[in-house]
Amino acid sequence: MDVTTLLIILLVGAFATYFSGDKWAPKVALLFGLTAFFGSICLLSQYNLGNEIDFILPWISKPKIYFALHADGLSLAMLLLTTALTPIIIYSSFGNNYKNSKAFYALILFMTFAMSGTFLASDGLLYYIFWELSLIPIYFIALVWGNGDAEERKKAVVKFFIYTLAGSLFMLVAFIYLYQKAGSLLINDLVKANLSSKEQFWIFLAFFLAYAIKIPLIPFHTWQAKVYQKAPTVGTMLLSGIMLKMGLYSVIRWQLPIAPIAAKELMTLSIGLGLVGVIYGSILALRQKDLKKLLAYSSLAHVGLIAAGSYTLTLDGLRGAVLQMIAHGFVIVGLFLVAEIIFRRYETRKISEMGGIRAQSPKLTSMFMILVLASVALPSTFNFVGEFTVLFSLSQVNIWFALLGGTTIILGAYYMLRMFQHVMLGETNAKVFNDVTFNEGLSLVLIIAVLFFFGLYPKPIMDLITPSLENILTQVNRFN
Repeated sequence: MDVTTLLIILLVGAFATYFSGDKWAPKVALLFGLTAFFGSICLLSQYNLGNEIDFILPWISKPKIYFALHADGLSLAMLLLTTALTPIIIYSSFGNNYKNSKAFYALILFMTFAMSGTFLASDGLLYYIFWELSLIPIYFIALVWGNGDAEERKKAVVKFFIYTLAGSLFMLVAFIYLYQKAGSLLINDLVKANLSSKEQFWIFLAFFLAYAIKIPLIPFHTWQAKVYQKAPTVGTMLLSGIMLKMGLYSVIRWQLPIAPIAAKELMTLSIGLGLVGVIYGSILALRQKDLKKLLAYSSLAHVGLIAAGSYTLTLDGLRGAVLQMIAHGFVIVGLFLVAEIIFRRYETRKISEMGGIRAQSPKLTSMFMILVLASVALPSTFNFVGEFTVLFSLSQVNIWFALLGGTTIILGAYYMLRMFQHVMLGETNAKVFNDVTFNEGLSLVLIIAVLFFFGLYPKPIMDLITPSLENILTQVNRFN
C-alpha cells in the first residue's frame, strides 16, 4: 500500500457519494471518510515498519514534471488530522437537511482529497494543482449551502476566492522561476537550487503572500470572518479545522527550506505579524455579538501564534507549531459544532439571544466548558502542549516575543469564558432547548477524547514529526 491508495479512496468516495443519491449520500460519505481514516492508520503502520509508501512517476516530459507524492512524519501527521476530522465533520452534519445532499457530501470528500494531496505532493506543480483544487469545493459549499442573505454571502465567498487565487498566482510565478534555476520542481531539487540572497527574498515573499492569505495573517485576514459566518458550519469546520493548516504546513515544508536566508533576515518581521494577529484577533473577538464570528476571530488569534512559532526557525518552534495545528484543528471543529447545535434549536447565532442553556442541557454545557478550557490551553489538554512549546521557542528568540504571544492565553481566557457565561449560564431560557442527540454527543466526545489523550500523552505525535522537522531544519541551516 502506498499513498496513492488514500487519494483513490477519497476520489472514488466523492463520485460514489454523488451517484448514491440524496438519501444515501451522507452514509456513503461517512463510510468513505472512515475508510480513508483507517487507510491513514495503515500508511502510518507501514511507515513505522520502514516500508516504502512514497509514489513517483514521470508525468510531463517538458517541462519535466513528476507525479510525486512523499510521506514523512510531518505529512502523515497532517493526513491523520485531515482524515480523522473529515468523518467527524460529516457525522456531525447528520442533524441538518441539505438540498441536493449528494453534491454537498461529494464536495466534502473531494475537498478532503485535494487537501490530502497538498500535504503529500513533493513536486511543485502537483502541489500547486492540489492547492488550487481544494479551493473549488469550499467555494460551492459556502456559496450554495451557506446562510444569511444570498447577496452578502456571494460577496464574501467571491472575495475569499479572488484573494486566495491572487495569492496563489504569486506562488505559481515563484515555481516557474525556480524551475528555470533547478531544472525540476521536485522539492529536493528546489532546496538545492543555487539562489542568491536577493532571489530568496522574492521567492520567500511570493510564497508568503499565498500562505498569509490562506492562514490568514494580518493584514490578509479580511475575508475570514465573513466567510466563516456565511458558510454552513460544515464548511466553516473544513476551513478552520483543516484548510488553513495547508498554509501553515506549507510554510514549514516549502517556504523555509527553499528560502532560508530570507527566512532568517525576515524572522523578526514574520514573527511580529503573527503576534499582531494574536492581539488583534483577540481584541476583535472581545467585541463580537455573533457566536460564529467570535470563534472566527479566536481562530485568527491562535493561528497567528502558530505562524510565529514556525518562523522562529527552531526545533521547538516547528514542533510546537505542528502540535498546535493538530490541537487547534480538533478544538475549533468542536467549538463550531457546539455553535451549530445551539443554532439548530434557537435558530440564532446572536449571543444576546442565548443563555440559560445549562439548566436544560447539562451534558452540552459540560462538553462545551471542556472545549472552552482546551481552547485557552488548560494544562492536561492538547492545546497546552502546543502553546507552551511555541511560547518556549519564542522566548529563545526574544523574551518579549514570548510575553506578547502569552497574551493569547490571558485575552483568550477572558473572551472565551465571558462568551460561555452569556451563552450557557444565567436564568433558564424561555425557549426550549432539547438535549444533545446521540450523533452530536458522540462527535463532541470523540473530539474531547483526542484533546485529553494527547494533552496527557503527546509523545506519539512528537516522535512522529520530530525526525521530519529536524531534516527540514538541516536544510534551513545549510548556509551556516
